[in-house]
Order: sequence, then C-alpha cells, then structure tokens
Amino acid sequence: MSGARPDPGRRDRVVVSAVVVRTATGNDLDAVLDIGHRTWRATYEPIAGPDYVAMGLAKWWTSDVVIDSIRLGRTLVAERDGDVVGLAAYGLRGDDLVLWKLYVPPEHQGGGVGRALLDAVLRRGEELGRARVVLSHLADNEQAGRFYARNGFVRTDVESGGSGVPDSVWVARDLGATPQPEEQP
Repeated sequence: MSGARPDPGRRDRVVVSAVVVRTATGNDLDAVLDIGHRTWRATYEPIAGPDYVAMGLAKWWTSDVVIDSIRLGRTLVAERDGDVVGLAAYGLRGDDLVLWKLYVPPEHQGGGVGRALLDAVLRRGEELGRARVVLSHLADNEQAGRFYARNGFVRTDVESGGSGVPDSVWVARDLGATPQPEEQP
C-alpha cells in the first residue's frame, strides 16, 4: 500500500501521515457510534432523506451491532493526535473481505484518513488470504464512487434498493494486483 508503513511496535497498527490506524477496542464504542451517527446524517440525508437515515442508524449503528464488530476485531479506527477521526468495519464472505463501513466525518475528509483506513483494510484482506475486497455505496453518493475508483475499485453490480431505498453500486478490488484507477472525465 502506498504511503502506509507498519508500526514496528504493533502488528495491528499502520501509520500514515500522522494518522494511526488500529483495531478498535470497547473503549472506542462511543467514538465509533458518534462518527457513524454524524457521518450518516451528513452524507445520506441529502441523498436519501431523513427516513432512510433513521432506518440505517437503527439497524447498523446501535451499541449492540457496533460492539459485536469490535469484539470480533473487525472494526478499525483512525486516530490523529489521540482523537478517533474515522472508522472502517469489515466482514468475511466466501473468498471476499466485505468492507461494510468506512466513515470519516466531513471535518476530517481530504486529509488521508479514509485512504489510511482503506489501506489497512486491504492489508487485512491480504493477511486473511482473501481474493478481493468488495463493498457497496449508494448510487447517488458520487464522492464515495470517486474515492473508490481512485483507489482501484471497479463496478461489479448495481442492486436495486426498492421501496424508497436508494440503489447500491457494488465495487471490488482484487488483492495482490496493482490498482489501476478509472480515468476521470
């Protein structure tokens, strides 16, 4: 991963431009929930509306759901100057590592936090022997689409949301291959 270097003192940490990515602990629960709630509102209310946001927060951003991912060691947090400034959560499905969540609050976007988290997730996928990393983002989330395309992900499918739920775009990146970002118009 370009720009990423292992922290020699800890296998579960990566240092990138003053951003430390590490495996979340129970002590991070409140910070993870706060980031999830703030970024969901800022990102998805303009795209999908407050009802979609309320549904998502109730389904994926409760203490019970988040602590389970933390306990499994599948939530990473990014710290800058001791503050949690981003998170990623992943799971395993077949030969794939699925990136379920990657969120950076608006005030910390553009400073390498998202890239540091993504690099750490890609490295986890390689360590776990996964063939690729897959994820979905809302079709109207153009910022996410550009971010993942710049980082070597290619579109594999579009899933209809139905019943007022926005469509999702699925993207994937093969592991072990050098990323070839899509051309920007």
